[in-house]
Amino acid sequence: MASFIKHTIHQNDFILNSNRTIFWEQEKILILSDLHLGKTGHFRKAGIGVPATIMKEDMQRFVAAIQFYKPSLVVIVGDLFHSVENKEHELFLKWRNDLQYVPMLLVKGNHDIVPETWYKNAGIETAERLWRRNNFLFVHQAEDVQEEDLQEADYFFSGHIHPAVSVRGLGKQSLRFSCFYFTNNYAVLPAFGKFTGTFLVEPKKNETAFAIVEDSVILYKK
Repeated sequence: MASFIKHTIHQNDFILNSNRTIFWEQEKILILSDLHLGKTGHFRKAGIGVPATIMKEDMQRFVAAIQFYKPSLVVIVGDLFHSVENKEHELFLKWRNDLQYVPMLLVKGNHDIVPETWYKNAGIETAERLWRRNNFLFVHQAEDVQEEDLQEADYFFSGHIHPAVSVRGLGKQSLRFSCFYFTNNYAVLPAFGKFTGTFLVEPKKNETAFAIVEDSVILYKK
C-alpha cells in the first residue's frame, strides 16, 4: 500500500502522506496541523507518567518531512504548542536553530498561547485567524471562517478536531484511524502529534476521507 496519495482540489495537487502532512505541489508548501508540542511535558509536570520519547518521535517525523520535500514554506494550521512554555519548548528551539533557513508560518490555534516574542525569536511568522495563498485559506477551526472570507477563496484547510474514521471488521470489533477529511468546501487535517485524541467523522455523499493505517494512506470506504 502507498505511503502517500495525490488528491486534486481546483486543479491544485496535494500529496497526502502517512506521516500526517500534506504537500502542495504547485506552491511547494508543506502543511500540517495540531502538533501539540509540550503536551507530554505538561502531563509529566502534573505527575502523569508520559514517555518523553513521544515528542522526539514527532519531531523526527517533522524533520524527515522537511528534508524529503524541501518546502519553500511550512504552514502549521494551529496548535503548534499545547500550553505555556516547558522544557519541550526549549528542545523545539534547538531544532529550529538548525533549520532556520526553512520559512515557517503558524496560523494560531486555541492552544497557541505562548508570547508573540517567543515566535519571533524562533523565526516563526504568525497569523491570528487565517492565512491565504491564492484561492486557498488556512484556518485552525473551520467555524472561524466567515462568509466574506469565502468570497475571495475557493477552499480552505483546517485542523482542530483531529479527525478519524472507524473501520469495522467481522463481528462487532472496530478500529479507529486518524484521517484526512475532505468536504466540498474545506479539508480537515489529522493531528500531526501522536499524543492526541481523535474525533470520529462520518463522510457524507460527495465527501472523502483517507485513513492513515500504519505507513499507508488508504481511501476510506464504509
